Amino acid sequence: MPYTFIKRNIYLTKKVKRRLEDDGIFCSCSSTPETSTVCGKDCLCGLLMSSCSSGCKCGISCLNKPFHQRPVKKMKLVKTEKCGSGIVADEDIERGDFVIEYVGEVIDDKTCEERLWKMKHSGETNFYLCEINRDMVIDATYKGNKSRYINHSCCPNTEMQKWTIDGETRIGIFAARDIKRGEHLTYDYKFVQFGADQDCHCGAVGCRRKLGVKPNKPKLPASNAALKLVACQVAATSPKLKALLSTHHVLQAGVPPIGYHSDIKIRRPRNCIGQVIRIIRSLDTRSFGIVKQFDAITKKHLIMFEDGYVEYLDLSKEDWEFC
Repeated sequence: MPYTFIKRNIYLTKKVKRRLEDDGIFCSCSSTPETSTVCGKDCLCGLLMSSCSSGCKCGISCLNKPFHQRPVKKMKLVKTEKCGSGIVADEDIERGDFVIEYVGEVIDDKTCEERLWKMKHSGETNFYLCEINRDMVIDATYKGNKSRYINHSCCPNTEMQKWTIDGETRIGIFAARDIKRGEHLTYDYKFVQFGADQDCHCGAVGCRRKLGVKPNKPKLPASNAALKLVACQVAATSPKLKALLSTHHVLQAGVPPIGYHSDIKIRRPRNCIGQVIRIIRSLDTRSFGIVKQFDAITKKHLIMFEDGYVEYLDLSKEDWEFC
């Protein structure tokens, strides 16, 4: 299907009004004479999938720029044997690199449904719709860029990530592993069936055969921070579900925490990074959070709370416990 090339999303639905507080997250990076580039993989903003704000102290040296200010990887459009058009890398790409932004017309659910039915009745089998939020879909059918031609794979080499760019939710495609020049770019469509089944021709080991079949996942992935936070909040309010491990000690750099329960010492080391903890404070302040990082210089841990707020805390001075 022919389309019009665009560089940025075009909103056909009401755009969320940008607020000053949405202007990125203020990172703690700073440039020095010894470093030509900053705000790399350890940048707080990047770890939270947000571009640096316009007030970033790193200036032009900042690598965590908004998508439209980042260089797009070289790629070219090709014809495939079974999957129609596709995209191959025209340069080597390193794992974690930004590849391209998925852009199109931003529409609401009602418009999306109308377009799907129209395409179905016209016999169209190629869909370019990507849901990013409730009542917000990016449709690259009529307007988009080369990202619309990236094909599906059950074992992809890129992944879609939802980022906050200047208060706006946008979709970036990043390399999930190192990619060699000439290799086809793919990502997992996580396809929602609309109409007849579509066969998958990705050829990957463990191919699911049908685009509508989702991969098997455990019911409660350990990495699912949101679910862990909810579980902890339920436990905290239900005496029957409380399973909290109290700790009252100083965390030292490189030393996993030792838990204490009542007067009995449990000598089982735990790596606190990625763990959900409860900061025991008054009820009107943030309490549940995830340990994201440890700063060996300041001896403080970076905590991301349930509302998305992040803060460096000296846990030796806080009353807290593992969930």
